[in-house]
Amino acid sequence: MKIILNLLRIIVGVLFIFSGLIKANDPLGLSYKMDEFFEVLHLTFLSPYSLAFSVVMNAFEIIAGVAVLVGYRMRIFSVLLLLLIIFFTFLTAFALFSGTIRECGCFGDCIKLTPVETFWKDVILLLMILVIFFYRKKILPVKGAALVFIFSVLLSFGVQAYTLKHLPIFDCLPYKVGNNIPEKMKLPPGATPDVYEMVFIYEKDGQKKEFTADNYPWSDSTWKFVDRKDKLVKKGNAEPAIKDFILTDLDGVNQTEAVLSADKPVYLFLVQNVQNAGSGWDAKMKALQAKWKNQEILIYGVTASTKDEIAAFKQQHGLEFPFVQMDGVAIKTAGRSNPCLMLLNKGTIKGKWHYNDIP
Repeated sequence: MKIILNLLRIIVGVLFIFSGLIKANDPLGLSYKMDEFFEVLHLTFLSPYSLAFSVVMNAFEIIAGVAVLVGYRMRIFSVLLLLLIIFFTFLTAFALFSGTIRECGCFGDCIKLTPVETFWKDVILLLMILVIFFYRKKILPVKGAALVFIFSVLLSFGVQAYTLKHLPIFDCLPYKVGNNIPEKMKLPPGATPDVYEMVFIYEKDGQKKEFTADNYPWSDSTWKFVDRKDKLVKKGNAEPAIKDFILTDLDGVNQTEAVLSADKPVYLFLVQNVQNAGSGWDAKMKALQAKWKNQEILIYGVTASTKDEIAAFKQQHGLEFPFVQMDGVAIKTAGRSNPCLMLLNKGTIKGKWHYNDIP
């Protein structure tokens, strides 16, 4: 039994450390996933604290994994691990059986698991942790366990403090440096796209009915047109890595192609929400703005904020370059800071900087 118990400790400990470190690399990513869960579970009052929850949870996974490996305070950590895996199993079961959340984010954006894979992973982990829990009194600490434990605490919070002040150490997002945005907007080779059917909604005698081009009553002119929509007929087996990179100017004109095909270097100043933007970048952006004025480069501010908010933000910081609008989720995916600066050359990402690190 001792051999089995030690083997389970190694598996559980390594998995929790690995999972925690991957998410500690991008704590903002987990906080966004938490916001998604809060919205679905009608717990949106918790959303302002999602980043704090993310940092604590990531740290606890690393710390608890180390505690299991070195046998530190097992009477406490066996109970905490059991409670945590029960909570995780509930969330992954909800994601699987409700169908409202496509990914749980258990391994961040670096390793994608389907809801089915994630659920069974947690079920197996639950069984292993139950064994550790029942035999916790037989687990003795190794020499130096306390020092290793203290190091794990410092490491877990230190990594996250660094990534929040800069950017993820390992960028697993589709907008990482080196990727070509137009290429990432295409379906993978051999993939089947979603198939949609055009549906027309007509009204007659107070009743609305949906028609397709095949069953529309062409001979009956008494039907009155109401609306038109695209209906998913067949789900494809893949999606583009980037599917929401759409830039429109403040008049609603699509500027995506102009930005991606520009001959000059293009800097995108990503500000997901101008009201929550960080500070300390003004001088660096004004230096870049001087190059824009000399027509050496192109700069676009990219935000999900309104026209009035953009105008006030530009005036406050002395910005003169144009702003375009993009979906807020796409901006959060492209840059893990608010603001974030991205350099493009013919659609290829050549650089990306946290606002603390703008060159």
